[in-house]
Amino acid sequence: MTQKTILRASAALSALVLSAGLAQAQDTTKACLITKTDINPFFVKMKEGATAKAQELGIELMTFAGKIDGDHETQQQAVESCMAAGAKGILITASDTKAITDSLGQAREAGMLVIALDTPLDPIEAADATFATDNREAGRLIGAWAAGQMGDAAADARIAMLDLSERGASVDVLRDQGFLEGFGIDVADENVIGDETDERIVGNEITSGNEEGGRQAMEALMQRDPGINLVYTINEPAAAGAYEALKSFGKEGDVMIVSIDGGCPGVQNVQEGVIGATAQQYPLLMASMGVEAIAAFAEDGTMPETSEGLNFTNTGVNLVTDQPVEGVESIGVEEGLDRCWG
Repeated sequence: MTQKTILRASAALSALVLSAGLAQAQDTTKACLITKTDINPFFVKMKEGATAKAQELGIELMTFAGKIDGDHETQQQAVESCMAAGAKGILITASDTKAITDSLGQAREAGMLVIALDTPLDPIEAADATFATDNREAGRLIGAWAAGQMGDAAADARIAMLDLSERGASVDVLRDQGFLEGFGIDVADENVIGDETDERIVGNEITSGNEEGGRQAMEALMQRDPGINLVYTINEPAAAGAYEALKSFGKEGDVMIVSIDGGCPGVQNVQEGVIGATAQQYPLLMASMGVEAIAAFAEDGTMPETSEGLNFTNTGVNLVTDQPVEGVESIGVEEGLDRCWG
């Protein structure tokens, strides 16, 4: 065999290998995960769950996140990137649950499966499926627990409401309204935050779901009414900030804080008495189930199914406290620490 023949054979073999590699790359299912931020432990765990499941199933996962909670523009750009990359599906925790629906609608028209994680879109039908905590139930659990703990004193409660943002994302509304319902307060329009007329509510302040926001919101409400004795917080970072603010007023021992998330730092705060009770959700499960759903859709067009009696797939919630209330189902802190994240 001449050197020229050898070179031709080698070139032909390289072309075959390259062609096979390109074919394999084209056959690989691509999926996207778009979270609100990549800093919050909740979304860090979500990314971990999606990544592990994608590796297990042989799916190429692309991940994106907003710069801060509420960064709609970056999320919109991420949707466009996913479409350009030929992804088969998108998993998203939307910062602006209304504004993002146009972009996601284009993705669905292009044949992509869109799954909302944790935060339902507005309307919820703007996604093909939603995998989430029952956020209204999460709020209801901490509200019912707080009412049970306070007993007769609940009739004279002074309540601070520490919400997420001015945009009123669905998760924000569901948790806020669920808490009030659980506590026994008429919520007026259940789709609107802050329209209640119950005199026990001191006010609503936004926190952006972080510790500094929680501290500032708590300070503002304490200046309005130093007699606050119950604090609802959208999540545990906001609760930690609220506690620091209460300490600065010398009120940390006089005020009950309830929250939602179930991250390890938050459950530890329950153990230490910083938070009275928290509703624990399971982000790793949400994300891994989402990747499984995209894989099934890519294989044969299977669509995700909703949980019985709901318009979304419920990934579970548990109230975590070592001070159980009769009639309010809960798990202890030890079990909460076994199941926590972050």
